[in-house]
Amino acid sequence: MSKIKSYISSFRLRTLPLALSSILMGNFIAAYHHSYSWAVGILATVTTVLLQILSNVANDYGDAVSGADNVERIGPARMVASGKISLSEMKRTVIVFSALSLISGIALIAVGNLELLSLKAWGLLVLGFAAIAAAIKYTVGKNPYGYSGRGDIFVFLFFGLAGVLGTYFLHTGTIDPWLLLPASAVGLLSTGVLNLNNLRDIESDAKSGKHTLVVKNGSPWGKRYQTVLLVSALLFMVTYGLFQFVTLWQWLFLLAVPLIAKNLWVVFNNNEPYLLYPQLKKLAMTTFIMVLLFGVGLMI
Repeated sequence: MSKIKSYISSFRLRTLPLALSSILMGNFIAAYHHSYSWAVGILATVTTVLLQILSNVANDYGDAVSGADNVERIGPARMVASGKISLSEMKRTVIVFSALSLISGIALIAVGNLELLSLKAWGLLVLGFAAIAAAIKYTVGKNPYGYSGRGDIFVFLFFGLAGVLGTYFLHTGTIDPWLLLPASAVGLLSTGVLNLNNLRDIESDAKSGKHTLVVKNGSPWGKRYQTVLLVSALLFMVTYGLFQFVTLWQWLFLLAVPLIAKNLWVVFNNNEPYLLYPQLKKLAMTTFIMVLLFGVGLMI
């Protein structure tokens, strides 16, 4: 039973709301345009959950191998570093979730609004393989991109653009250029969560050779960067609303603005990295809440 609990802990289920935010955004907009498919919605959710768990277990494995998970690290215990799951066991877990993600992704493409074996279908399959590779290569391999300051762009792409645009495309078979705005907003907020993680772990990351953007540029820069990310996300959402909304209800997402502002205030008035840990969960949930409010506003 303790081993099962350790595996469940390694899945880090609390990260799922943020991962699902982009999928929900794509689902809501497709439904608003009367092009929603329940099969696509369900399988997109399942695939995203599997990919996020894959990313989490691969991260647990990779950081243990590199030494990034050490006694100085702030945050919840990692299963490999703590000895509760062996390296070989976690490696097998990574393989299992890679396979499950691939199977679910192929099923998702099969039920999408496009012809099988078409160029669009093959393009989505390539995107699926890229998502699996990105989930693993963040901390695993000879040159993990998370250790060289490239994690931010990958989070923006996969937690924002790919999630929203890909989901909408599977529902409709088309891409609306206007969706780049809300997709970018979700991607920027997700990048903000990663940046908070990097601000929190700046000392242990520097000692373990994990050269995040915050390690490279310093904590004051990271705080300014956080402002750019969150303010830009709100500007993208407001711009989308100005050109696309037709009712006041559709501005319901603005109720999340005070939560985002509070997050920035806490970040700027904090000089103790370990105190940032609660803000990761709060910003992740704020992003999820904003997307839910956005969806409710569209559906009313």
